[in-house]
Amino acid sequence: MPLDMISEELLDPYSALVSRAFERVGPAVVGVQAARQDGRPLGQGSGVVYTPDGYVLTNSHVVRNAGRVSVTLASGRTFEALLVGDDPESDLAVLRVLASDLEHAVFGRSADLRVGQLVIAVGNPLGYHATVTAGIVSALGRTLRSPSGRLIDSVIQTDAALNPGNSGGPLADGLGRVVGINTAMIGGAQGICFAIGIDTASDVAQRLMRDGRVRRSRIGIAGQTILLDRRIVRGLERAVANAIMISEVVQNGPAARAELQSGDILLDFDGEPLSGVDHLHRLLTAERADQEIPVRLLRRGKLVEARVRPDAD
Repeated sequence: MPLDMISEELLDPYSALVSRAFERVGPAVVGVQAARQDGRPLGQGSGVVYTPDGYVLTNSHVVRNAGRVSVTLASGRTFEALLVGDDPESDLAVLRVLASDLEHAVFGRSADLRVGQLVIAVGNPLGYHATVTAGIVSALGRTLRSPSGRLIDSVIQTDAALNPGNSGGPLADGLGRVVGINTAMIGGAQGICFAIGIDTASDVAQRLMRDGRVRRSRIGIAGQTILLDRRIVRGLERAVANAIMISEVVQNGPAARAELQSGDILLDFDGEPLSGVDHLHRLLTAERADQEIPVRLLRRGKLVEARVRPDAD
C-alpha cells in the first residue's frame, strides 16, 4: 500500500479533508511583496495563481501605491510582477508573472456556500509561508467597507484565523476550490474574519484582465442575497428563488432619489430577475449610468415598481 494512503488512514475524517484541500490549493498560493519605487519595503501579503500562464489574484490594499511588486511561488522561485489592474472599490487586484505551466487554483462558487461549511485559509501571515488555518463559514451576505470607503456586499465571514500577511490569499472549500479572497480581520476580536466571495472576485478579475480597471455604475444601496418564500416565488412566477434585501440606502444617492427604502426586497432590475447581490453588481455597468432603469420590489408584502437612475462610479 502506498505510503500516502497509509498516512491518510491514520487521520480522522476532518483532518484528512483539511489536508487534501490544502494539497490541492496550497501549491497555487504565493507571497506578494510590495515596495516603493526606490526599493524600500511597503508591505506584504498573499495571492493565488489562477491561470497556468501566471495571473495572480490578490487584495488591492496589498499592492496599492507600490512602485515594484514581486511574487514568490510555493516552489520558492521569485518573479517581478506586473500590475494588470487594481480595483480599490472591491479591494481586489490582478498581477501577472511571466512564467508558464504554473500550479494554479480552481475556482468554486461562493453562491453555493452554506453557513457551517468547512473552509480553509492559506497564506503567508507574518512572513510564514504556506500557512493553513481551518474553520467554518460563520455567516454569509455580510457587508464590509473597502479601504476606498465603498461598501462591499456578499462578503463571507469565517472563523478560520487570519493574521497580517494573509490578505489576498485564498479561502477554499473542502475540495480545495477557491471560494473567497481573504481580506480583513476585526482587530481585538477572535474568530471574526472576512473574505470577498469568489463570484465577485472572478467577475472583477475578468474586467481587470480586459480593461485594466473596473467601470461601473451605482445605485447607492447595501444589501444581502436572500431566499424568497416558495409561495412568493410561485405567485410571482419567478425563474429564480433569490432576491436582494436592502439593508442601507445611501443618503441622496440614486436609490434614495427613487424612494427605495431599507427593508425593501429588490426583485428585478431592468426587467431581469435578480439572483443576488453579485448579479446586480454585474448589471451595474458603466453603460447604465444616467439611464432610467425600471426596478421591481416587494415592500411590506406589496409589489412596487420604481425607476432608478444609476450614477457613474
